[in-house]
Amino acid sequence: MTEREAFVLTRDVDVITIPDGVPSTLKKGETVVIHQSLGNNYTVVTEYGHMVRIDGKDADALGKEAHELHTLVSDTSPEAVEKNCWEVMKTVYDPEIPVNIVDLGLVYSCKVTPVGEHLNDVHIRMTLTAPGCGMGPVIQGDVERGIRALPGVDHVTVEIVLDPPWSREMMSEVAQLQLGLY
Repeated sequence: MTEREAFVLTRDVDVITIPDGVPSTLKKGETVVIHQSLGNNYTVVTEYGHMVRIDGKDADALGKEAHELHTLVSDTSPEAVEKNCWEVMKTVYDPEIPVNIVDLGLVYSCKVTPVGEHLNDVHIRMTLTAPGCGMGPVIQGDVERGIRALPGVDHVTVEIVLDPPWSREMMSEVAQLQLGLY
Protein backbone atom coordinates (compact mmCIF):
# COMPACT_ATOMS: atom_id res chain seq x y z
CA MET A 1 0.00 0.00 0.00
CA THR A 2 1.51 3.33 -1.03
CA GLU A 3 0.74 6.48 0.96
CA ARG A 4 1.84 10.07 0.30
CA GLU A 5 1.11 11.62 3.65
CA ALA A 6 3.23 14.17 5.52
CA PHE A 7 3.96 13.74 9.23
CA VAL A 8 5.83 15.77 11.81
CA LEU A 9 7.98 13.52 13.97
CA THR A 10 6.85 13.49 17.60
CA ARG A 11 10.28 12.44 18.90
CA ASP A 12 13.83 11.75 17.71
CA VAL A 13 13.93 8.52 15.74
CA ASP A 14 16.72 6.26 14.49
CA VAL A 15 16.58 5.63 10.75
CA ILE A 16 18.49 3.79 8.04
CA THR A 17 19.41 5.83 4.96
CA ILE A 18 18.44 4.39 1.59
CA PRO A 19 20.10 3.02 -0.51
CA ASP A 20 23.39 2.89 1.42
CA GLY A 21 22.07 1.41 4.69
CA VAL A 22 23.83 3.87 6.99
CA PRO A 23 22.22 4.53 10.41
CA SER A 24 21.20 8.10 11.16
CA THR A 25 18.74 10.02 13.34
CA LEU A 26 15.88 12.34 12.46
CA LYS A 27 14.98 14.95 15.04
CA LYS A 28 11.65 15.67 16.69
CA GLY A 29 9.72 18.25 14.68
CA GLU A 30 11.15 17.26 11.28
CA THR A 31 8.59 16.69 8.53
CA VAL A 32 8.64 13.47 6.53
CA VAL A 33 6.43 12.14 3.77
CA ILE A 34 5.57 8.45 3.79
CA HIS A 35 6.66 6.91 0.50
CA GLN A 36 5.51 3.41 1.41
CA SER A 37 4.38 1.56 4.52
CA LEU A 38 4.79 -2.12 3.83
CA GLY A 39 5.52 -4.96 6.17
CA ASN A 40 6.48 -3.50 9.49
CA ASN A 41 8.53 -0.53 8.28
CA TYR A 42 8.05 2.88 6.74
CA THR A 43 10.02 4.33 3.85
CA VAL A 44 9.88 8.10 4.16
CA VAL A 45 11.32 11.10 2.35
CA THR A 46 12.72 13.84 4.57
CA GLU A 47 12.17 17.55 4.05
CA TYR A 48 15.68 17.60 2.54
CA GLY A 49 14.80 14.97 -0.07
CA HIS A 50 16.59 12.03 1.55
CA MET A 51 14.93 8.62 1.59
CA VAL A 52 15.16 6.75 4.89
CA ARG A 53 13.58 3.76 6.58
CA ILE A 54 11.83 3.98 9.93
CA ASP A 55 11.47 0.67 11.76
CA GLY A 56 7.95 -0.39 12.71
CA LYS A 57 8.88 -0.32 16.41
CA ASP A 58 9.24 3.47 15.95
CA ALA A 59 5.84 3.91 14.27
CA ASP A 60 4.71 6.03 17.22
CA ALA A 61 7.12 8.79 16.09
CA LEU A 62 4.86 9.10 13.04
CA GLY A 63 1.69 8.88 15.11
CA LYS A 64 1.10 5.34 13.84
CA GLU A 65 0.76 1.97 15.53
CA ALA A 66 3.09 -0.95 14.84
CA HIS A 67 1.70 -3.57 12.46
CA GLU A 68 0.98 -7.00 13.89
CA LEU A 69 1.10 -10.32 12.07
CA HIS A 70 -2.09 -12.32 12.73
CA THR A 71 -1.46 -15.31 10.45
CA LEU A 72 1.04 -17.15 12.65
CA VAL A 73 0.34 -20.47 14.36
CA SER A 74 1.46 -21.28 17.92
CA ASP A 75 2.50 -24.87 17.14
CA THR A 76 6.26 -25.47 17.43
CA SER A 77 6.56 -28.47 15.10
CA PRO A 78 9.16 -28.04 12.32
CA GLU A 79 6.35 -27.80 9.74
CA ALA A 80 4.54 -25.06 11.69
CA VAL A 81 7.78 -23.16 12.31
CA GLU A 82 8.59 -23.29 8.59
CA LYS A 83 5.12 -21.97 7.73
CA ASN A 84 5.59 -19.14 10.23
CA CYS A 85 9.05 -18.36 8.81
CA TRP A 86 7.59 -17.91 5.32
CA GLU A 87 4.81 -15.71 6.73
CA VAL A 88 7.36 -13.51 8.51
CA MET A 89 9.55 -13.24 5.40
CA LYS A 90 6.51 -12.09 3.41
CA THR A 91 6.45 -9.03 5.70
CA VAL A 92 10.04 -8.03 4.83
CA TYR A 93 10.48 -5.52 2.03
CA ASP A 94 13.35 -3.90 0.24
CA PRO A 95 12.50 -0.28 1.15
CA GLU A 96 12.87 0.82 -2.47
CA ILE A 97 10.67 -1.89 -3.98
CA PRO A 98 7.00 -2.33 -2.99
CA VAL A 99 7.17 -6.15 -3.13
CA ASN A 100 8.07 -8.52 -0.29
CA ILE A 101 11.33 -10.48 -0.49
CA VAL A 102 9.55 -13.83 -0.99
CA ASP A 103 7.61 -12.63 -4.05
CA LEU A 104 10.75 -10.86 -5.30
CA GLY A 105 12.38 -14.30 -5.39
CA LEU A 106 15.13 -13.35 -2.95
CA VAL A 107 14.54 -16.29 -0.60
CA TYR A 108 16.01 -19.51 -1.96
CA SER A 109 15.29 -21.85 0.95
CA CYS A 110 14.07 -22.19 4.51
CA LYS A 111 15.31 -25.26 6.37
CA VAL A 112 13.97 -26.04 9.84
CA THR A 113 15.80 -28.63 11.96
CA PRO A 114 14.46 -29.89 15.31
CA VAL A 115 17.09 -29.55 18.07
CA GLY A 116 15.06 -30.39 21.15
CA GLU A 117 11.54 -30.65 22.44
CA HIS A 118 9.63 -27.71 20.94
CA LEU A 119 12.86 -26.10 19.67
CA ASN A 120 14.15 -25.75 16.12
CA ASP A 121 17.07 -24.22 14.30
CA VAL A 122 16.23 -22.26 11.14
CA HIS A 123 18.57 -21.75 8.21
CA ILE A 124 17.55 -19.28 5.50
CA ARG A 125 19.38 -18.98 2.18
CA MET A 126 18.62 -15.77 0.36
CA THR A 127 20.11 -13.34 -2.10
CA LEU A 128 19.92 -9.63 -2.88
CA THR A 129 18.77 -7.80 -6.00
CA ALA A 130 22.35 -6.61 -6.47
CA PRO A 131 25.62 -7.84 -4.90
CA GLY A 132 26.56 -4.44 -3.44
CA CYS A 133 23.08 -3.63 -2.08
CA GLY A 134 23.61 -1.28 0.87
CA MET A 135 20.32 -2.39 2.38
CA GLY A 136 21.39 -6.07 2.31
CA PRO A 137 22.47 -6.23 5.97
CA VAL A 138 19.30 -4.38 6.99
CA ILE A 139 17.05 -6.82 5.11
CA GLN A 140 19.06 -9.76 6.48
CA GLY A 141 18.62 -8.38 10.00
CA ASP A 142 14.86 -7.93 9.49
CA VAL A 143 14.55 -11.59 8.48
CA GLU A 144 16.68 -12.79 11.39
CA ARG A 145 14.86 -10.72 14.04
CA GLY A 146 11.42 -11.68 12.73
CA ILE A 147 12.19 -15.40 12.70
CA ARG A 148 14.03 -15.36 16.04
CA ALA A 149 10.86 -13.99 17.66
CA LEU A 150 8.75 -16.96 16.51
CA PRO A 151 7.63 -19.67 18.94
CA GLY A 152 9.77 -22.81 18.76
CA VAL A 153 12.84 -21.13 17.26
CA ASP A 154 16.16 -21.67 19.06
CA HIS A 155 18.73 -20.41 16.56
CA VAL A 156 18.50 -18.55 13.24
CA THR A 157 21.06 -18.31 10.45
CA VAL A 158 20.33 -16.05 7.48
CA GLU A 159 22.90 -16.77 4.79
CA ILE A 160 23.30 -14.31 1.93
CA VAL A 161 24.36 -16.10 -1.25
CA LEU A 162 25.07 -14.49 -4.60
CA ASP A 163 25.02 -17.68 -6.67
CA PRO A 164 22.77 -18.07 -8.45
CA PRO A 165 22.49 -14.32 -8.97
CA TRP A 166 19.04 -12.81 -8.64
CA SER A 167 17.21 -11.97 -11.85
CA ARG A 168 13.82 -10.52 -12.66
CA GLU A 169 12.61 -13.95 -13.77
CA MET A 170 12.79 -15.13 -10.13
CA MET A 171 9.88 -12.86 -9.18
CA SER A 172 6.43 -14.34 -8.72
CA GLU A 173 3.72 -13.40 -11.22
CA VAL A 174 2.13 -11.32 -8.45
CA ALA A 175 5.36 -9.34 -8.03
CA GLN A 176 5.74 -8.83 -11.76
CA LEU A 177 2.15 -7.57 -11.95
CA GLN A 178 2.71 -5.22 -8.98
CA LEU A 179 5.75 -3.74 -10.69
CA GLY A 180 4.11 -3.58 -14.13
CA LEU A 181 6.53 -6.11 -15.65
CA TYR A 182 4.04 -8.85 -16.57
